[in-house]
Amino acid sequence: MAKLNKEEKALSRSYDRGEWKSIKNRKAEVGRYQSYVREALQKSKRVNIRITPQDLEGVQHKAIEEGIPYQTLMASVIHKYVMGRFVERGPSNR
Repeated sequence: MAKLNKEEKALSRSYDRGEWKSIKNRKAEVGRYQSYVREALQKSKRVNIRITPQDLEGVQHKAIEEGIPYQTLMASVIHKYVMGRFVERGPSNR
């Protein structure tokens, strides 16, 4: 077996602890994420924003969890907000 890097070891330990769950209706979930990517790739304007390094790192970590590029995640959040589909979680829902 090839040597695992730090990230791969963490994933392996997480799997061994049973932290991974099957996704119900996988085809629908894959389709949902594909639509996010399609929407993100259809962009026609470039925007530059300044955010804190901590916020950028947080977005990058969330994107890794979702398995998508962080720019795609940011575009998706903005799109959902504009379309009125963005739901903010309160402190009790975290």
